[in-house]
Amino acid sequence: MPPHKINLLEAAEGIIGVFQPHIAGDVNDSQVKIAKFGEIFDWHAHDAEDEGFLVLRGRIAIDFRDGAVELGEGDFMVVPKTVEHRPRSLTHEPVVLMFEPATTLNTGNAESDLTVSELNRL
Repeated sequence: MPPHKINLLEAAEGIIGVFQPHIAGDVNDSQVKIAKFGEIFDWHAHDAEDEGFLVLRGRIAIDFRDGAVELGEGDFMVVPKTVEHRPRSLTHEPVVLMFEPATTLNTGNAESDLTVSELNRL
């Protein structure tokens, strides 16, 4: 069976709710995940994993304890492991692609109502 393509922006239209990551694909031991972001997320860190963010649509901010970094369409950023951060939207339901190990929990070391342990696939 040949690989199949996914139009990520079209697929994002089917995602209901914010901060509900969906798996777009597996790359070795990592996953490419897509989500719509909401107003504010939990402060958290990933003790053993770096996390990459690529904004496909809209604008987001990633808050750090010493300031924030704003990302727009096409902007990419890696948050190194152990760095506490909190992503949030700057526009209505921006679409963000995330690159991280398959075992990465979306809320890292801070479990809450926003924690998603069973991800859907596109």
